[in-house]
Amino acid sequence: MRVILLTDVPKLGKKGEIKNVADGYGRNYLIARGLAVMESDASKKILAKQQDEAAKLDAQKRKEAEALKEELKDKTLTFKVKAKEGKVSGSISTKQIEEELKDQGIIIDKRKIKDFEPLKELGTFEVKIELYKDVIGVIKVRLEEE
Repeated sequence: MRVILLTDVPKLGKKGEIKNVADGYGRNYLIARGLAVMESDASKKILAKQQDEAAKLDAQKRKEAEALKEELKDKTLTFKVKAKEGKVSGSISTKQIEEELKDQGIIIDKRKIKDFEPLKELGTFEVKIELYKDVIGVIKVRLEEE
């Protein structure tokens, strides 16, 4: 039996793939739980339309991420911190960076900040933010003494 997967199914395949499965597994598990539909001409047309819409949405999100990347390129976040001999009392974390960006009207999830170690020294640092698949923005973070 050939089925079209409606969601990702572990050890079988990803959403939108057409798979050949045993009749009982397809009918009693995949189709019964809404994880797949039987392959037919109508379901193939629906799948093609969904994939086309997903590609358009992906292109739009990528374009928005590229625009945000350009906007972030010129941004510098400045944090006033207490320091002694160049060492910061405490550290600057991803949450503080997320909140500062939010105050400037840029919404970014702190989990999208990549390869980040809390900042514990005065100076200027580059922080990488994954804005979308393969779109990495870079923002400068400056720590200054109060």
